[in-house]
Amino acid sequence: MASDQALLEVAIGQAFLSLPVPQAYCVGAVLVDEHANILSTGFSRELPGNTHAEEVCLLKLSSLQAAVNSTVYSTMEPCGERLSGKIPCAQLLRDAKVKRVVIGAKEPKNFIADCVGASLLRDAGIIVDFLE
Repeated sequence: MASDQALLEVAIGQAFLSLPVPQAYCVGAVLVDEHANILSTGFSRELPGNTHAEEVCLLKLSSLQAAVNSTVYSTMEPCGERLSGKIPCAQLLRDAKVKRVVIGAKEPKNFIADCVGASLLRDAGIIVDFLE
């Protein structure tokens, strides 16, 4: 079974695929099942509509049922608020019944004064781990 570090490195590889833009971060994410088998990957703006990495992982699934009890590895804390008005990633992950989220870095305060993604996930009963 792949380690948390190894799966976060896969997410980092995804982040490098994201085209940089001045108003957003380049984030990568990986969604795995309970046996650490990769279900989907994603990166910022991979799909049309200003998509976030975690959102892309969910959109690529044939059914959201596959995300139940899964783990998401994200290079940055899933958003708890989106300036675009779209549904925040923390809410999408909660609604998909993800069991655990492993995060590489807390979101800096460049665009959102206080990212509450990790708090929203924990409040929903999702395990949140920050890797250092």
